[in-house]
Amino acid sequence: MQRWRGLGDLPGGWGRCVVTIGVFDGVHRGHQELISRTVAAAAERGVPSVVVTFDPHPSEVLRPGSHPAQLTSLRRKAELVEGLGVDVFCVLPFTLEFSRLSPHEFVHEALVDQLHAAAVLVGDNFTFGAKAAGNVALLRELGRRFGFVAYGAELQGRSLAEPGAEPRSGIDITFSSTYVRSCIDAGDVVAAAEALGRPHRLEGIVVRGDRRGHELGYPTANLSTPRFAAVPADGVYTAWFTRLSEPERRLRAAVSVGTNPTFSGRERTVEAFVLDVDEDFYGQHVALDFVTRLRDQERFTTSADLVVQIDDDVARTRDALG
Repeated sequence: MQRWRGLGDLPGGWGRCVVTIGVFDGVHRGHQELISRTVAAAAERGVPSVVVTFDPHPSEVLRPGSHPAQLTSLRRKAELVEGLGVDVFCVLPFTLEFSRLSPHEFVHEALVDQLHAAAVLVGDNFTFGAKAAGNVALLRELGRRFGFVAYGAELQGRSLAEPGAEPRSGIDITFSSTYVRSCIDAGDVVAAAEALGRPHRLEGIVVRGDRRGHELGYPTANLSTPRFAAVPADGVYTAWFTRLSEPERRLRAAVSVGTNPTFSGRERTVEAFVLDVDEDFYGQHVALDFVTRLRDQERFTTSADLVVQIDDDVARTRDALG
């Protein structure tokens, strides 16, 4: 898959293509369906498929301080998109100047003059151009004028259960990044995984902690996470721990998210006790794929009581992850 930063990376002699556009944070099941349709439409026409996304998040540029919790880093997003068979991952730098383009200007300059789109697929709630003035109906109208077809796909109201499995609730759930963020914020990593089609991943660099885990007999890898990362609610979780330098090796981990109330902590931390290994992960880029939530964060009267609870957490982690 080719990765472009801006349309200046377009190769010479670029022909027609099929495009989908969006922030695609999380690359959840709705995104996956839309991107897969784009890949299929491109294959039918014998042209490349292009995913167009934006960086930074438009909310942060238009309303500084409003950046939503980020489900996927740009690098992770590109990996997930590549796994869906896309030919080109194109990141458009989102600036104030870019945000002021009218819908007509955006379509003419980006989709027509440069990408030469033959077809454009978007979600049915897609908006574009200055003040989000453009919608799917306008995109179709501009497509007729400029020689491409536009489709708005309804990507909601689908059951999230796997084929043959019982749904977790009696209602269908809307596919949206906002929904996934709300699940993670509530600590419901199982519901988040159902919407994403995989466990929610939190990446970070392992940094030095206060080494209290060593004193308790449970040394932890302490993650420094990106500024806007979607961190699950305080509590204890089971997760797969992966060093991104060797992604094929997954390790079981019990993960604590919170402020360590037993020791009157104030700073919120993410600490992973990795089972059955005696390794120093300091300085390494790692990922946690959250599987289940074991319990709320608690304050214990003594360190001994805490150790008894951690013993149980680790045993339940073994049972959950096999």
